[in-house]
Amino acid sequence: MNLKQYNSLYELMEAFPNEQACIDHLVKVRWPCGIVCQWCGCTRKFYRISKGKVFKCADCKKEFSVRKNTIFEESPLPLRKWFAAIWLMVSHRKGIPSTQLGRELGVSQKTAYFILGRLRRVMENIEDHGGPMDGEVEADETYIGGKEKNKHANKRLNAGRGTVGKQPVAGLRSRTGRVKAKPVASVNRQELHQFIHANVVPGSQLYTDEAQAYNGLIQYRHESINHGVGEYVRGQAHTNGIESFWALLKRGYIGVFHHFSWKHLHRYLHEFSVRWNMMHMESEERVDAVLGSVSGIRLTYQELIA
Repeated sequence: MNLKQYNSLYELMEAFPNEQACIDHLVKVRWPCGIVCQWCGCTRKFYRISKGKVFKCADCKKEFSVRKNTIFEESPLPLRKWFAAIWLMVSHRKGIPSTQLGRELGVSQKTAYFILGRLRRVMENIEDHGGPMDGEVEADETYIGGKEKNKHANKRLNAGRGTVGKQPVAGLRSRTGRVKAKPVASVNRQELHQFIHANVVPGSQLYTDEAQAYNGLIQYRHESINHGVGEYVRGQAHTNGIESFWALLKRGYIGVFHHFSWKHLHRYLHEFSVRWNMMHMESEERVDAVLGSVSGIRLTYQELIA
Protein backbone atom coordinates (compact mmCIF):
# COMPACT_ATOMS: atom_id res chain seq x y z
CA MET A 1 0.00 0.00 0.00
CA ASN A 2 2.76 2.43 0.96
CA LEU A 3 4.75 3.58 -2.07
CA LYS A 4 6.48 6.45 -0.29
CA GLN A 5 9.97 5.74 1.04
CA TYR A 6 12.07 8.02 3.21
CA ASN A 7 15.11 7.48 5.40
CA SER A 8 15.60 11.05 6.59
CA LEU A 9 13.50 13.97 7.77
CA TYR A 10 14.29 15.80 4.54
CA GLU A 11 13.02 12.87 2.46
CA LEU A 12 9.89 12.71 4.64
CA MET A 13 9.15 16.36 3.89
CA GLU A 14 9.67 15.71 0.17
CA ALA A 15 7.35 12.68 0.31
CA PHE A 16 4.64 14.82 1.94
CA PRO A 17 5.13 18.29 0.41
CA ASN A 18 1.80 19.72 1.58
CA GLU A 19 -1.11 19.12 3.91
CA GLN A 20 -3.27 17.42 1.26
CA ALA A 21 -0.57 14.81 0.65
CA CYS A 22 -0.63 14.01 4.39
CA ILE A 23 -4.43 13.82 4.42
CA ASP A 24 -4.51 11.46 1.42
CA HIS A 25 -1.88 9.21 2.99
CA LEU A 26 -3.60 9.12 6.37
CA VAL A 27 -6.88 8.17 4.66
CA LYS A 28 -5.15 5.18 3.02
CA VAL A 29 -3.46 4.05 6.22
CA ARG A 30 -6.41 4.59 8.53
CA TRP A 31 -9.06 3.15 6.20
CA PRO A 32 -7.32 0.59 3.95
CA CYS A 33 -10.66 -1.02 3.05
CA GLY A 34 -12.51 2.24 2.43
CA ILE A 35 -13.64 5.31 4.35
CA VAL A 36 -15.83 4.75 7.42
CA CYS A 37 -18.23 7.41 8.65
CA GLN A 38 -17.16 8.54 12.12
CA TRP A 39 -20.75 9.25 13.08
CA CYS A 40 -22.86 6.34 11.84
CA GLY A 41 -20.29 3.76 10.71
CA CYS A 42 -21.52 3.80 7.12
CA THR A 43 -19.11 2.78 4.33
CA ARG A 44 -21.46 3.22 1.34
CA LYS A 45 -20.84 6.67 -0.16
CA PHE A 46 -19.06 9.92 0.75
CA TYR A 47 -18.60 13.38 -0.73
CA ARG A 48 -15.35 15.31 -0.47
CA ILE A 49 -15.86 18.95 0.43
CA SER A 50 -13.61 21.86 1.52
CA LYS A 51 -11.11 21.01 -1.20
CA GLY A 52 -10.99 17.35 -0.23
CA LYS A 53 -10.18 17.95 3.45
CA VAL A 54 -13.62 17.05 4.80
CA PHE A 55 -15.93 14.09 4.06
CA LYS A 56 -19.73 14.12 4.11
CA CYS A 57 -21.60 10.87 4.64
CA ALA A 58 -24.34 10.20 2.09
CA ASP A 59 -26.43 8.40 4.73
CA CYS A 60 -26.35 10.51 7.90
CA LYS A 61 -25.41 13.73 6.06
CA LYS A 62 -22.82 14.59 8.75
CA GLU A 63 -19.34 15.88 8.04
CA PHE A 64 -16.02 14.69 9.44
CA SER A 65 -12.32 14.83 8.63
CA VAL A 66 -9.67 12.14 8.71
CA ARG A 67 -8.57 13.57 12.08
CA LYS A 68 -11.94 12.76 13.70
CA ASN A 69 -11.63 10.29 16.61
CA THR A 70 -7.81 10.26 16.53
CA ILE A 71 -4.97 11.87 18.48
CA PHE A 72 -4.96 14.60 15.80
CA GLU A 73 -8.52 15.72 16.55
CA GLU A 74 -8.78 19.37 17.59
CA SER A 75 -5.03 19.82 17.16
CA PRO A 76 -4.16 23.13 15.44
CA LEU A 77 -0.89 21.68 14.15
CA PRO A 78 -0.69 20.68 10.47
CA LEU A 79 -0.34 16.97 9.77
CA ARG A 80 3.10 17.60 8.24
CA LYS A 81 4.36 18.54 11.72
CA TRP A 82 2.67 15.51 13.23
CA PHE A 83 4.27 13.26 10.60
CA ALA A 84 7.67 14.83 11.32
CA ALA A 85 7.16 14.32 15.06
CA ILE A 86 6.31 10.65 14.53
CA TRP A 87 9.38 10.12 12.36
CA LEU A 88 11.66 11.81 14.89
CA MET A 89 10.21 9.78 17.77
CA VAL A 90 10.50 6.37 16.10
CA SER A 91 13.91 7.09 14.58
CA HIS A 92 15.80 8.20 17.71
CA ARG A 93 16.72 4.93 19.43
CA LYS A 94 17.08 6.57 22.84
CA GLY A 95 14.15 8.94 22.39
CA ILE A 96 13.88 12.66 21.79
CA PRO A 97 13.10 15.15 24.59
CA SER A 98 10.34 17.73 24.26
CA THR A 99 12.90 20.55 24.28
CA GLN A 100 14.63 19.20 21.18
CA LEU A 101 11.40 18.20 19.45
CA GLY A 102 10.08 21.72 19.98
CA ARG A 103 13.15 23.19 18.27
CA GLU A 104 12.92 20.70 15.38
CA LEU A 105 9.23 21.44 14.74
CA GLY A 106 9.25 25.15 15.55
CA VAL A 107 6.76 24.81 18.41
CA SER A 108 6.91 25.52 22.15
CA GLN A 109 8.27 22.96 24.61
CA LYS A 110 4.78 22.68 26.11
CA THR A 111 3.30 21.80 22.71
CA ALA A 112 6.09 19.31 22.01
CA TYR A 113 5.48 17.67 25.41
CA PHE A 114 1.80 17.31 24.55
CA ILE A 115 2.68 15.79 21.16
CA LEU A 116 4.97 13.22 22.79
CA GLY A 117 2.32 12.43 25.40
CA ARG A 118 -0.25 11.67 22.71
CA LEU A 119 2.22 9.59 20.70
CA ARG A 120 3.18 7.57 23.79
CA ARG A 121 -0.53 6.83 24.24
CA VAL A 122 -0.50 5.43 20.69
CA MET A 123 2.57 3.34 21.58
CA GLU A 124 0.59 1.85 24.44
CA ASN A 125 -2.15 0.91 22.00
CA ILE A 126 0.39 -0.73 19.66
CA GLU A 127 2.03 -2.72 22.46
CA ASP A 128 -1.30 -3.97 23.84
CA HIS A 129 -2.15 -5.56 20.48
CA GLY A 130 0.85 -7.90 20.60
CA GLY A 131 -0.74 -10.58 22.77
CA PRO A 132 1.13 -12.98 25.09
CA MET A 133 4.62 -14.19 24.17
CA ASP A 134 5.48 -17.82 23.51
CA GLY A 135 8.49 -19.90 22.50
CA GLU A 136 11.69 -18.86 24.27
CA VAL A 137 11.27 -15.88 26.60
CA GLU A 138 13.71 -14.06 28.88
CA ALA A 139 12.46 -12.43 32.10
CA ASP A 140 14.34 -9.93 34.22
CA GLU A 141 13.87 -6.87 36.42
CA THR A 142 15.66 -3.57 36.86
CA TYR A 143 15.40 -0.27 38.70
CA ILE A 144 14.95 3.17 37.15
CA GLY A 145 16.01 6.33 38.94
CA GLY A 146 18.92 8.51 39.99
CA LYS A 147 21.48 7.87 42.68
CA GLU A 148 20.63 9.18 46.13
CA LYS A 149 23.97 11.00 46.41
CA ASN A 150 23.19 13.00 43.25
CA LYS A 151 19.81 14.26 44.48
CA HIS A 152 19.11 17.53 46.24
CA ALA A 153 19.26 17.16 50.00
CA ASN A 154 15.51 17.72 50.40
CA LYS A 155 14.76 14.89 47.96
CA ARG A 156 17.01 12.24 49.47
CA LEU A 157 15.31 9.46 51.39
CA ASN A 158 18.36 8.92 53.61
CA ALA A 159 17.48 5.23 53.74
CA GLY A 160 20.58 3.67 52.21
CA ARG A 161 21.98 3.18 48.74
CA GLY A 162 21.44 0.80 45.79
CA THR A 163 17.77 0.60 44.85
CA VAL A 164 16.59 3.19 47.38
CA GLY A 165 14.44 5.84 45.70
CA LYS A 166 14.25 3.93 42.44
CA GLN A 167 11.24 2.42 40.64
CA PRO A 168 11.28 -1.34 39.99
CA VAL A 169 10.45 -2.43 36.45
CA ALA A 170 9.77 -5.97 35.19
CA GLY A 171 10.53 -6.95 31.63
CA LEU A 172 10.19 -9.75 29.11
CA ARG A 173 11.94 -10.36 25.82
CA SER A 174 10.97 -13.04 23.34
CA ARG A 175 13.87 -14.61 21.49
CA THR A 176 12.13 -13.36 18.33
CA GLY A 177 13.05 -9.86 19.52
CA ARG A 178 9.81 -8.51 21.00
CA VAL A 179 10.01 -6.71 24.36
CA LYS A 180 7.43 -5.77 26.99
CA ALA A 181 8.14 -3.84 30.18
CA LYS A 182 5.99 -2.61 33.06
CA PRO A 183 6.49 -0.73 36.35
CA VAL A 184 5.77 -2.97 39.35
CA ALA A 185 5.25 -2.19 43.00
CA SER A 186 8.00 -4.59 44.01
CA VAL A 187 10.19 -7.33 42.56
CA ASN A 188 8.73 -9.91 44.92
CA ARG A 189 7.42 -13.29 43.86
CA GLN A 190 3.77 -12.25 43.63
CA GLU A 191 4.41 -9.25 41.36
CA LEU A 192 6.83 -11.01 38.99
CA HIS A 193 4.73 -14.18 38.73
CA GLN A 194 1.63 -12.14 37.98
CA PHE A 195 3.46 -10.19 35.26
CA ILE A 196 4.82 -13.36 33.65
CA HIS A 197 1.50 -15.24 33.79
CA ALA A 198 -0.27 -12.29 32.12
CA ASN A 199 2.24 -12.02 29.26
CA VAL A 200 3.75 -15.45 28.58
CA VAL A 201 1.85 -18.47 27.23
CA PRO A 202 2.00 -21.48 29.63
CA GLY A 203 4.42 -24.16 28.45
CA SER A 204 6.88 -21.65 26.99
CA GLN A 205 10.60 -21.86 27.68
CA LEU A 206 11.46 -19.25 30.30
CA TYR A 207 14.96 -18.01 31.12
CA THR A 208 15.71 -15.93 34.24
CA ASP A 209 18.52 -15.19 36.64
CA GLU A 210 18.87 -16.86 40.04
CA ALA A 211 16.53 -14.50 41.94
CA GLN A 212 14.33 -16.52 44.29
CA ALA A 213 11.26 -14.55 43.22
CA TYR A 214 11.27 -16.60 39.99
CA ASN A 215 11.03 -19.95 41.81
CA GLY A 216 7.79 -21.86 41.44
CA LEU A 217 6.96 -21.03 37.84
CA ILE A 218 5.69 -24.55 37.25
CA GLN A 219 3.57 -23.56 34.24
CA TYR A 220 6.76 -23.04 32.22
CA ARG A 221 9.94 -24.88 31.28
CA HIS A 222 12.13 -22.75 33.49
CA GLU A 223 15.92 -22.44 33.42
CA SER A 224 17.95 -19.93 35.40
CA ILE A 225 21.56 -18.79 35.39
CA ASN A 226 23.57 -17.68 38.40
CA HIS A 227 24.99 -14.20 37.94
CA GLY A 228 26.28 -14.30 41.50
CA VAL A 229 28.99 -16.80 40.61
CA GLY A 230 29.87 -15.18 37.29
CA GLU A 231 27.62 -17.35 35.10
CA TYR A 232 26.04 -15.42 32.23
CA VAL A 233 25.46 -18.06 29.54
CA ARG A 234 24.82 -21.79 29.82
CA GLY A 235 23.80 -23.31 26.53
CA GLN A 236 20.65 -21.43 25.49
CA ALA A 237 20.04 -20.12 29.00
CA HIS A 238 20.82 -16.41 29.37
CA THR A 239 19.09 -13.05 29.83
CA ASN A 240 21.40 -11.04 27.59
CA GLY A 241 18.56 -9.93 25.30
CA ILE A 242 16.41 -8.24 27.95
CA GLU A 243 19.56 -6.80 29.56
CA SER A 244 20.42 -5.16 26.23
CA PHE A 245 17.01 -3.49 26.34
CA TRP A 246 17.65 -2.31 29.90
CA ALA A 247 20.96 -0.82 28.75
CA LEU A 248 19.24 1.16 25.98
CA LEU A 249 16.46 2.30 28.31
CA LYS A 250 18.97 3.58 30.86
CA ARG A 251 21.06 5.31 28.20
CA GLY A 252 17.90 7.15 27.24
CA TYR A 253 17.12 7.94 30.88
CA ILE A 254 20.62 9.22 31.69
CA GLY A 255 21.67 10.84 28.43
CA VAL A 256 18.42 12.12 26.86
CA PHE A 257 15.58 12.58 29.35
CA HIS A 258 17.58 12.73 32.61
CA HIS A 259 14.43 11.92 34.54
CA PHE A 260 11.21 9.89 34.20
CA SER A 261 8.40 10.93 36.51
CA TRP A 262 6.92 7.87 38.20
CA LYS A 263 3.46 9.00 37.11
CA HIS A 264 4.45 8.73 33.44
CA LEU A 265 7.04 5.94 33.63
CA HIS A 266 4.67 3.46 32.00
CA ARG A 267 4.35 5.80 29.00
CA TYR A 268 8.12 5.94 28.54
CA LEU A 269 8.31 2.14 28.80
CA HIS A 270 5.69 1.80 26.06
CA GLU A 271 7.70 4.19 23.89
CA PHE A 272 11.01 2.35 24.34
CA SER A 273 9.41 -1.10 23.98
CA VAL A 274 7.57 -0.31 20.74
CA ARG A 275 10.58 1.44 19.24
CA TRP A 276 12.72 -1.62 20.11
CA ASN A 277 10.13 -3.91 18.55
CA MET A 278 10.26 -1.83 15.35
CA MET A 279 14.02 -2.00 14.96
CA HIS A 280 13.90 -4.27 11.89
CA MET A 281 11.23 -2.21 10.12
CA GLU A 282 11.96 0.39 7.46
CA SER A 283 11.55 4.05 8.37
CA GLU A 284 8.28 4.47 6.48
CA GLU A 285 6.89 1.23 7.95
CA ARG A 286 7.40 2.56 11.47
CA VAL A 287 5.60 5.80 10.67
CA ASP A 288 2.71 3.93 9.05
CA ALA A 289 2.50 1.57 12.05
CA VAL A 290 1.92 4.57 14.29
CA LEU A 291 -0.50 6.24 11.86
CA GLY A 292 -2.46 3.00 11.63
CA SER A 293 -2.98 2.98 15.42
CA VAL A 294 -4.14 6.57 16.05
CA SER A 295 -7.87 5.80 15.83
CA GLY A 296 -10.04 5.73 18.93
CA ILE A 297 -7.46 7.49 21.10
CA ARG A 298 -7.93 10.85 22.77
CA LEU A 299 -5.70 12.44 25.38
CA THR A 300 -6.30 15.99 26.56
CA TYR A 301 -3.58 18.17 28.02
CA GLN A 302 -5.38 18.24 31.36
CA GLU A 303 -5.43 14.45 31.45
CA LEU A 304 -1.72 14.38 30.66
CA ILE A 305 -0.69 16.73 33.46
CA ALA A 306 -3.29 15.64 36.03
